[in-house]
Formats: sequence, structure tokens, C-alpha cells
Amino acid sequence: MTYQLHYWPGIQGRGEFVRLALEAAGAPYVDVARGPKDQGQGVAAMMTVMQSPAQQHPPFAPPFLIDGRVVIGQTAAILLYLGPRLGLVGKSEVKRLWTHQLQLTIADAVAEVHDTHHPLAMHLFYEDQQDAAVARAKAFREQRIPKFLAWFESVLARNPAGNGHLVGARLSYADLSLFQLVEGLRYAFPETSRRALRRAPQVASLHASVAQHRRLAAYLASTRRIAFNEEGIFRRYPALDG
Repeated sequence: MTYQLHYWPGIQGRGEFVRLALEAAGAPYVDVARGPKDQGQGVAAMMTVMQSPAQQHPPFAPPFLIDGRVVIGQTAAILLYLGPRLGLVGKSEVKRLWTHQLQLTIADAVAEVHDTHHPLAMHLFYEDQQDAAVARAKAFREQRIPKFLAWFESVLARNPAGNGHLVGARLSYADLSLFQLVEGLRYAFPETSRRALRRAPQVASLHASVAQHRRLAAYLASTRRIAFNEEGIFRRYPALDG
């Protein structure tokens, strides 16, 4: 069955974490909002699903995934669902819960990245809250990026199966999501990330190995991979890097 991924068409955002899992597994999926209107796709089709009174489990916001009658919102919940179906999580309950915990921690980091450029209100432009953004980004650069990367570095070091993956000896969706987090940090905070990754060599090594995954490398080089831009979560504002 073909999965239906619903997310905004012009940005990577939170939907990219799901795309990476689908692409790495070679799973058939339709990126609905990016599709043609004459085939029942596009943003209007996505909004119809979200707003339909007949939808018993309405998602709060994109991304959400439809698999037959199942509708799942929230990135971490989608990956919790997809993980065993795509072979991107261990079979034991302990490994599945640990992988989910890692994903939730990545979601925390992503939320903090967003708040560096929108620290006061979602409806305000970055330019309307730039002074607060500069202060928020300084704290994020100096305190939070090192803390997150050091923790993931320790997770890799403690993995009984070796430091090539976060969980076990095989690629998991947590590896893919950590790759995306690092990619985003390198885009939004290039100077800070360069210094921070020198202190997290195992995280840097995992990032490099995921980029070389056969299916992922093809996806990253394709037009399916939306470029980072200043409409998404990871935004490059020189005033916020240091």
C-alpha cells in the first residue's frame, strides 16, 4: 500500500524527518501537498483531510500520515508507527521505546531551533522580534547545541553494538533524524556547528555515514529533497550565528 504523507510543499520542516525514513526504506509514498490538483492532490486536498468533520482523529497540524484507515499526526508518532513497518527500529520493546525516546529528544532540539528565530510569537515576522531572537540564539548556541550534541555523543559511545548507530547495529529512524538535525544546524548555524561537531566526532561520523546510504544519497541529490530556506524551521540568519 502507498503511504500518504501530508506536509507543506515548500519546506523541509518536520515533514522531512518522515520523508527520510520513507526514502531510506524505499517505501512507496505520495507527498500529497506537492502533487497536482488534477489528481486530487495539492495543499487544498491536505487541508480538506484536516478540516473534514468526518475525520474522527483530526491531526492538529502537518505533518500527518495516512495508511489506509489509519491517520497519524506528530512526527515522533508517525515514526513510531512506521519504524517496525519499514525495518527502521529494533524488534524488542526496549529498543523501540529507546528509539522513540531519542526521537522525542530530537523533537525538543528542533523546537528550540525554531524558537531562536521566533522567540516571542509565531504570527510575528523574524524582523519584528530580531532583538529577542539574537538573545535567544546566543543562549542556544552557547548552551543548548553543545548539550544536545554531547548527549548524542554519549549515546553512541554507550551503544553495546558499537558507535556506528544510536540503537543496535543497524540503521534506525533515530539515526536518520539525528542526521537531519545536524544538517539543519549546519545550515542555520554554520560557524557554531563547525566548532560543536569537532567536539562530537561520533555524531559527525554518523552524519557522514547516513549521507552515504545508497537510497539516501540518491534522495539527497534529487529534486525530491527541498532545499533549506528561510520559511522552514532551520533558517540562516547571520545575526543569529556566532
